[in-house]
Amino acid sequence: MKSAVETLNPTRVRLTVEVPFEELKASLDAAYKKINQQVTVKGFRQGKIPARVIDQRFGRGAVLEEAVNDALPKFYTEAVNEADLNPLGQPEVDIKELKDGELLSFTAEVDIRPVLEIPDYSGIEVTVDSVEVTDEDIEKSVEQLRDRFATTSPVERAAAEGDIVTVDLEAKVDGEVLEDGVAKGIDYTIGSGQLLDGIDEAVTGLEAGGTATFTSELKGGSAEGKEAEVKVDVTAVKARELPELDDDFAQLASEFDTLEELRADSAKRLARMKKFDQATQAQEKVLDELIKLVEVPMPEKLLEDEVNTRKHNLEHHQLGQMGLDLAKYLEIQGKTAEEFDAELKEQAEKGIKTQFILDEIVNKEKLSVGQEELTEHLMRRAQSSGMSPDQFAQAVVEGGQVPMLVGEVARGKALAAVVEAATVKDSNGEVVDLDDEDETGETVEAATEVVEAAEGTEA
Repeated sequence: MKSAVETLNPTRVRLTVEVPFEELKASLDAAYKKINQQVTVKGFRQGKIPARVIDQRFGRGAVLEEAVNDALPKFYTEAVNEADLNPLGQPEVDIKELKDGELLSFTAEVDIRPVLEIPDYSGIEVTVDSVEVTDEDIEKSVEQLRDRFATTSPVERAAAEGDIVTVDLEAKVDGEVLEDGVAKGIDYTIGSGQLLDGIDEAVTGLEAGGTATFTSELKGGSAEGKEAEVKVDVTAVKARELPELDDDFAQLASEFDTLEELRADSAKRLARMKKFDQATQAQEKVLDELIKLVEVPMPEKLLEDEVNTRKHNLEHHQLGQMGLDLAKYLEIQGKTAEEFDAELKEQAEKGIKTQFILDEIVNKEKLSVGQEELTEHLMRRAQSSGMSPDQFAQAVVEGGQVPMLVGEVARGKALAAVVEAATVKDSNGEVVDLDDEDETGETVEAATEVVEAAEGTEA
């Protein structure tokens, strides 16, 4: 076999392949065997029909077509490997010449990974938010914990903001009660904004047994989007009572004996969370700067496929789960279809560039993925997919997706390496040290999540 490569542009090549006919012998034998099993000829047992009879009855052309279809993937792969190419997607194959007993000649056009020059990225410098835990932050955290331990008790008074009212609802459109417009025994916290617009004003000031009507646009059901007259009956009013902020509360809500110890732990936990957010912000900003540094030729077919895939996933999976279609989603977002398409294309381009650049750094820095790193990544992926680790691992293996997971972790390590080489300063102008030996695994996994978000491959 002989092959030659013609570069059409930085991301596409044409392979020209010539195969001596004797190299088709194995595929010809396989073609005769396959046809033998599929046809019957009087006077011959199935599977025992001579080749010359098959040629006479069904035509030599049918045998050659079967043989070529069987052989093409093998010769194409050999030509790709010989030229040391990294193809993207399926090739467009065109058979140029097929001379029986002499020669098979074909061309294959395919997109390839562009060759990238990765410049020195140690000069990257980004600014991130400083890690500051204020007294207000601590008190807010403690109040949120306190809110979780609130109790409720019936009260004989008018309902006010923050109270929990039990209500029956009846919605009418054009004077008719909707079949799905009646609900009973719903608990609602006044001021939470979790039911219909206008209900807060309607129930505030009512006691148990009180009734009110209000007009609201329905957010779901058979008359979604229509104006309805809603009748609300309050059947009970309950007040929320927060526990006293003292040492007893600390012992009830945590493993600590005193409120002072609880506040100190909250401060430490908030600092850790803000430090993690700071690291994620640094990774995102460094990635953006890295992409600006590297010129990446864009394979148009790959970009088109990526845009279509993202749009399909949004329309048929994410929006479907929320009960929305694309038109409603765009209306909520306040975007035109043209703005949406432009934004989707920009995101897809960033995802492709991210993968190409970080894969090149993986190769350049000779980064590898250990079993422990892969297991940790698999566990997180399983958790975010709602599957058990065993179920997820089985699905990954059966779907042949292990190399994909390895690639995700490797790119996370590549980004972590770039961040380590970059200069990160906080908003106060202080250099931020993101390198914590005790949290190296967390840093790589966090970087992997940033990469997934950029590539659009979040679980």
